[in-house]
Amino acid sequence: MFFSQSKLQLTLLLIILVFFHTFCSSHNVIEYLPGFPGKLPFKLETGYIGVGEKEEVQLFYYFFESESNPEDDPLMLWLAGGPGCSSLYGVTNEIGPFTIDFLNSNRSLPSLMLREHAWTKVANIIFLDQPVGTGFSYATTPEAFYSNDTYATELAYEFLRKWLISHPKYINNPLYISGISYAGVTVPLVANNIYRGNEAGIKPLMNIKGYILGNPYTDAFGDINERVTYAHRMGLLSDRLHHSAKVNCHGNYVNVNPENVLCLNDLDRINQCLDKINEYMILEPSCDSVWSTKEDILSSAIPFPGESPTNFLQSVVAPEKKIMCRNAAVVHLYTWANNKSVRQALDIREGTKGEWTRCNKTIQSSTQVPDGTTPYVCNAKSVVGYHKDFAHKNCRTLIFSGDHDKAFPHTATEKWIEFLEVPILSDWRPWFVQGQIAGYTMTYGRDDYELTYATVKGAGHTAPEYKPEECFAMITRWFDESSF
Repeated sequence: MFFSQSKLQLTLLLIILVFFHTFCSSHNVIEYLPGFPGKLPFKLETGYIGVGEKEEVQLFYYFFESESNPEDDPLMLWLAGGPGCSSLYGVTNEIGPFTIDFLNSNRSLPSLMLREHAWTKVANIIFLDQPVGTGFSYATTPEAFYSNDTYATELAYEFLRKWLISHPKYINNPLYISGISYAGVTVPLVANNIYRGNEAGIKPLMNIKGYILGNPYTDAFGDINERVTYAHRMGLLSDRLHHSAKVNCHGNYVNVNPENVLCLNDLDRINQCLDKINEYMILEPSCDSVWSTKEDILSSAIPFPGESPTNFLQSVVAPEKKIMCRNAAVVHLYTWANNKSVRQALDIREGTKGEWTRCNKTIQSSTQVPDGTTPYVCNAKSVVGYHKDFAHKNCRTLIFSGDHDKAFPHTATEKWIEFLEVPILSDWRPWFVQGQIAGYTMTYGRDDYELTYATVKGAGHTAPEYKPEECFAMITRWFDESSF
């Protein structure tokens, strides 16, 4: 009799929790999107979930059900970088099931098309706009806009708990916290909250299996300091200049003594060599001006004599010639996301947000000092310690790096992975797609912990954007636990 009453009470409690969280959140299943021809061939849900003491932060998400086996396929929480960059870019430009049809779009309503190598073919994915102020997420009070790394990731953990309560069918799916770029900070913090919550018995218990990171920002000093060495390895700096800087700066290119004239001179020469390099993809043109002019926002003019010293190696280019920039496609994304019919289809709450932007510049430009005047404080200077703690848990980790990213170089990532002091299970070796080398990989592990590291050959900062087929093969094989 006692067992029956307890079971009934537990059932009633779960019903109340589901009702409460459904009432305090909203979600909408979308079958049609402006710009896409016909009915969507995948399940898309968007919505808000309130978090914080009084649910003053409303986090917006896009959820795509796996196109293969949603009942058993992994559940991924995908966090974008920035901080303050919208996960919609991850949907359209990185791993989501649709993208902007750039060649067949105009500036009134861009067209959408399916992505062949979408990760939603093998996983259920929640794309979350966080921290507050990112994408379509908003706050109901001015005070709630103030945040930092640790608090924002506590709210992301609360979001995931509430999402799973209102979507109980996914509670038993293998869970991976995932992201790219500055998510190198937020993903470990969220994962740590989940592991701690499970250990404390906080319901619902999550079936976390590990985490996935691409070109992660991990350490405020190490990632930035490594840029000089990386630039030398990629042939952007001479042996003589790199050696001089290494000696004169004592290997520290970030915290430089202002009286160290020799070091400052070397760094000035290095800056001249790297100034026009696209740090997110060193092989592509630097297109900062794509954002500075609205009259010709799709292209960037090639510099002419007068902007740089005349050199006999420079070719003469006709003044009307333009360079097509990768960022040009983002202009169409802005147009699409801010179209009234699109916002209605996505069920964006009217009056909560102004213009959608890829990255919230107010958050990005916040200082690193918690002086109480900036909306966001980057207070997690290094998360290497979290990775070291995960190495003693039941945890699978995939770290991948586009090897042509200078912003957060793969060489910096390799250094902190070695710092974890986890035994090597499989040493440096190539991995293949279509019979061609797609990159190089290593596997580390002990007991219930395993870390797979992979470079993506020829990819930039957001590797799936540059090498979609290779990255799809990578994630599929890793989920299947098959060898690269």
